[in-house]
Amino acid sequence: MLYCGRLDKCGASIYIKEEYRELFDDWSARYQRTEADPVAAARAYLEFSRGFDPSMIKGWYSQETYHDRKLNIASETVRFALPGGGHWERLIDRPARFGKKKAMFKYGSDYQGRWWIPPCIDPMEVKQLWIVEGIFDAIALLHAGISAVSIMSCNNYPGTELAALAELCTANGKRRPELVWALDGDNAGQRYTKKWAAQAEKDGWSCVAAQIPFREEKRDWNDLWLAKRLEKEHLEEYRYHGNLLLAKNASEKGLLMYTWREQHEFYFTFDNRMYWFKLDLGKYNKAMEDLQNSEDPTIRVANSDQLRERALEQSGGVVQIANCSPRALYFQRNEVTDESWYYFRVDFPHDGGSVKNTFTGAQVAAVGEFTKRLLSVAAGAMFTGSPLQLQRIMQDQLYNIKTVQTIDYIGYSKEYQAYLLGDLAVKGGQLFKANNEDFFEFGKLRLKSLLKTIPIDANTNDATYQADWFNHLWTCFGAKGVIALAFWTGSLFVEQIRERYASFPFLEATGEAGAGKSTLLQFLWKLLGRDYEGFDPSKSSVAGRSRAMGQVSGMPVVLLEGDRSDPDKAHAKSFDWDELKDFFGGGTLRTRGQKTGGNETYEPPFRGSICISQNASVVASEAIMTRIVKLHFVRPVVTEQSRASADTLNMLQIEDVSHYLIKALKAEASILATFAERVTHYETEFRAMRQVRVERIGKNHAQIMALVECLQQLTPITRAQLDEVYVTLRQMAEQRQESINADPSEVAEFWEVYDYLQSTSQDPVVNHAADPGLIAINLNEFAKLAANHRQPLAELKDLRRLLKDSRTHKYIDTRPVHSVIRSRQPNDAFEARESKPTTVKCWVFKAGTDSK
Repeated sequence: MLYCGRLDKCGASIYIKEEYRELFDDWSARYQRTEADPVAAARAYLEFSRGFDPSMIKGWYSQETYHDRKLNIASETVRFALPGGGHWERLIDRPARFGKKKAMFKYGSDYQGRWWIPPCIDPMEVKQLWIVEGIFDAIALLHAGISAVSIMSCNNYPGTELAALAELCTANGKRRPELVWALDGDNAGQRYTKKWAAQAEKDGWSCVAAQIPFREEKRDWNDLWLAKRLEKEHLEEYRYHGNLLLAKNASEKGLLMYTWREQHEFYFTFDNRMYWFKLDLGKYNKAMEDLQNSEDPTIRVANSDQLRERALEQSGGVVQIANCSPRALYFQRNEVTDESWYYFRVDFPHDGGSVKNTFTGAQVAAVGEFTKRLLSVAAGAMFTGSPLQLQRIMQDQLYNIKTVQTIDYIGYSKEYQAYLLGDLAVKGGQLFKANNEDFFEFGKLRLKSLLKTIPIDANTNDATYQADWFNHLWTCFGAKGVIALAFWTGSLFVEQIRERYASFPFLEATGEAGAGKSTLLQFLWKLLGRDYEGFDPSKSSVAGRSRAMGQVSGMPVVLLEGDRSDPDKAHAKSFDWDELKDFFGGGTLRTRGQKTGGNETYEPPFRGSICISQNASVVASEAIMTRIVKLHFVRPVVTEQSRASADTLNMLQIEDVSHYLIKALKAEASILATFAERVTHYETEFRAMRQVRVERIGKNHAQIMALVECLQQLTPITRAQLDEVYVTLRQMAEQRQESINADPSEVAEFWEVYDYLQSTSQDPVVNHAADPGLIAINLNEFAKLAANHRQPLAELKDLRRLLKDSRTHKYIDTRPVHSVIRSRQPNDAFEARESKPTTVKCWVFKAGTDSK
């Protein structure tokens, strides 16, 4: 332990093995094995990492080498022989490389019914025999002067060894030792402690228990030996907790707790029910007086402690105050909205298991609110205690309660540099799973996501990962499919890329119906463990869109084209592509006021990437068009091979391919390094293309190409495929530049009709402007005249949206114009009768091409 000497200011105590793990991680590198000392690393590990005396355990172990064929890595091990010919060994060289595999048994080892016993212990000669799980636990207790054996696993009842020991004791006239069941303090250890103690008592053994109280972190007996917490007073506490575990009923447990702490009133749980113990001193004094005056010979020979225990049994009052066991686990706060909750676990005595949910401060402070909240989160849960009892319970449970940091989205947290994906998390290339209290522990950092509505089902098992999907993707979609995959993969690191390069491109996937866009998007989502495609922004409100886009970080937000024939135009009018402009650099989603008396606002940034999927091409301002990398799909020529590949992609399930997400996130550092190395190279190449004049277009396509090269770390992409993707991206960049220079087809067609109508007469036909530098058109008259001449024209509602970005003739504004057409003298009596006002509202454009 490392202690801070500033007791008034800090007084912290640090567990050295946890704070400086690298010192206890690679023992064979620090202690080389030699012929003279073949167990150098193993001995050093046991001495310095486990705290054991080498002279006491000399000859009990050996140093061996374990090689993992699948991972192709090796480690030195400390090996102990087991009864029956097997062995158990512990990895001592950077065991984190092997995942969960830190120790293992010899394949085929059968230790059921057996135990490992230190060679220096004769079980017939001891008064007490402690039974623990691990071999290191047994050795640690031995160092503290306690005789202990290891059963290797909590679900192994040593029936064979106990039967043999019973026969030996009988044959030699020895008294059987008392068994102390000292398994781990987790749920499994407690359950099997009760089970095996009951089984041993049936077999004729005297049994007690010892339990390590589970507080902040799980500790085993070896940890306590290292922390110097196996002294006499500590052992008494562990035996006390063991007695509580084996208590037969609530009254017995309450009496044990009173005897230990000597409080007249307190709450406790038994069999996942909550009870209240209250000592009535009047009844207690009366019971003591009756016992002291009793004529019963068994009572008269009892000592004072025994009389006191009998009196407490007769006078102690134990009342059930809840048919469940609510327990406050931690405090969580949303720093942005200033909302906070206490996270509770509610356990039931029946098979209903446990329920976990939040309680507000108001709900834990008032018994009525607490009871109502308990009923709403856990079916049938009732609290019948008094306000004073609830106050005492909360005072105990909430004192110095741990705090968990929160985020209100899923994906990558730039602040904490971790990916939170449901019950999985990745930080620094390492995979973590949520603990039993639904949060992640990254060293001292405790973190969780408050968002539960987006399920991410990523498969962590590499053995079931079907890596051949890439070949099917190439067969079906070729280079464009790889570009979409690179965008999807790059979206996982969009926050890191934007932080350094200030932008990340949008992806647009257009094409004919049946070209395979939905198949591609749904498959790409499967790689990220999500059964999803996207949402239609035109069918959602501004608030709905901002929330949907703020739910994810480091993932794509897919905008789908909906039914544009919907007569309800209200929402369709509310969405404009220019809303996405700020998202290119990770701008603010929307500004919302907070419920405070001040001027506080909430401005969440956009943390994802944008993907647009629709049949028609996006028509928007130049600012939006230059932010887009466009993929256009056409109906393919179907072959037997492509049909089979498409069927395979459709049939693959999330669990078959979602390990791709874990692979990508674990390779975060190397992918970002490759991206940084290659993106500058491709930016230079795209900048040198004369056909691409807009800097942003070249930068976007360079980023995608750099991400394509990063795919080599995750997929079997070949050099020839990389070259084909590069050629495709060059063509896409050129086409994007051309689309910036040219008008959409509807606008181009409009100006062709304009030129035709103007050519039908020497006088102005549709241009009302007197200024030769302007063009003024009344769209309704224009459409009517075009129909009379049987000229095709787009719908006026579409033209009104598109003409504002006209490049053939730049749009100026819409205003009333003095019409030169209507100002002409009427040629005949008919025109005189049909004369109209000379001022008309027109769309005004600048005459002449403006390509800027």
